[in-house]
Amino acid sequence: MNSKSTFGIHFVLKKSKEIDGTAPIYARITVDTNRVEISVKKRITVTNWNKGQGMAKGKSLKISRLNSFLEQFRSQLTECYQDLIVNKQKVTPEAIKNKFLGIEDPGETLKGLVEYHNTGMDSNLRRGTLKNYKTTEKYIEKFLKQKFKRNDIYLVELNYKFITDFEHFLRKYKPEDHHLPMGNNTVMKHIERLRKMTNLAVRLGWLDKDPFVAYRLSFKRVEREFLTQLELDTIKKKQFKIERLQYVKDLFVFSCYTGLSYIDVMNLQPNNIRIGINGMNWIITQREKTTTPVRIPILSQAQVLIDKYKNHPRSANKGTIFPNISNQKLNSYLKEIADVCEIDKNLTFHVARHTFATTVTLTNGVPIESVSKMLGHTDLKTTQIYAKVVEKKISDDMANLEAHLSGKKSKKNKAK
Repeated sequence: MNSKSTFGIHFVLKKSKEIDGTAPIYARITVDTNRVEISVKKRITVTNWNKGQGMAKGKSLKISRLNSFLEQFRSQLTECYQDLIVNKQKVTPEAIKNKFLGIEDPGETLKGLVEYHNTGMDSNLRRGTLKNYKTTEKYIEKFLKQKFKRNDIYLVELNYKFITDFEHFLRKYKPEDHHLPMGNNTVMKHIERLRKMTNLAVRLGWLDKDPFVAYRLSFKRVEREFLTQLELDTIKKKQFKIERLQYVKDLFVFSCYTGLSYIDVMNLQPNNIRIGINGMNWIITQREKTTTPVRIPILSQAQVLIDKYKNHPRSANKGTIFPNISNQKLNSYLKEIADVCEIDKNLTFHVARHTFATTVTLTNGVPIESVSKMLGHTDLKTTQIYAKVVEKKISDDMANLEAHLSGKKSKKNKAK
């Protein structure tokens, strides 16, 4: 607590608990903008209460005794506040309340855990992952203020109800900007990050038990969007007079033929283009998200775009293949491209990665093991989620099977 911090105690009535015209009195403890309330175990007729002064009004002996009791109550709370300062302990409304009630130091707080994770563990987290944790931190802060009227909560206060209340808050949260409300899986991602942080608290000894022990994450399987060959060809053939749209189109098509994510395309440098085992150009890099090495033979459709932009002034200045553009702008412009090309799909840059996995590779007979390596996946199951075998591939495979079986049958007939 610094010298500019404020401390105050004000007595208030809890009118939500009014019975027969009387309501309980609570002491509201405030430190800076944070506050908690504690019952003084006294009731008073609502009409006998001075809200502004925070005391009973009247001159009767009963009223005088009540006001005297409240002042003693105030003095005891103030002593607790002063003891915390003298002992150089963290001064919060909760700490004052706990000291008054004789509760031992409840330990670390949720805010402290989040800060420890996001700053102390930042060297182990990828930039995009850390950004997601920062977003989760923002929603935790909003939830604490709305639900508890506090900026922090002790870890020992975390329980099943806290988690389910946080989930409900996320589902009902209405963004103030243009973004849509969260979908189920986005909510689950925030809960999952909170769980990973509480798991860290358990390992650090800050929590004796896991508050998530009875909670189950519930992700819904989402069908991955990708472009058909016709849709991909439509975008490829479309030429835009507006430079920004043409550039975004080129980036999208490049990803469709390499499978690289947005950040990996932006990070691509000339030294990532090397001669591969077949004497042709390959992309040899590693994924920003997982640091997994990837080696991708460069198809002619992708090489054309590398040659187009590698000498661009903005690329040369940064030392990359492609000029930089934010992911937000890129996805915004892709919506315009989808409208112009009359593609009724939620076109995002990640759709290009799915398109590479399905339409460009699997549909054309590239084994899923090879696709998995080029995508930089360490688990084949991940590729199976991203890369669906589309109906055309199934149709072609069954046609080949039919021809094979028919051929065998005819040979048997000839033998007879």
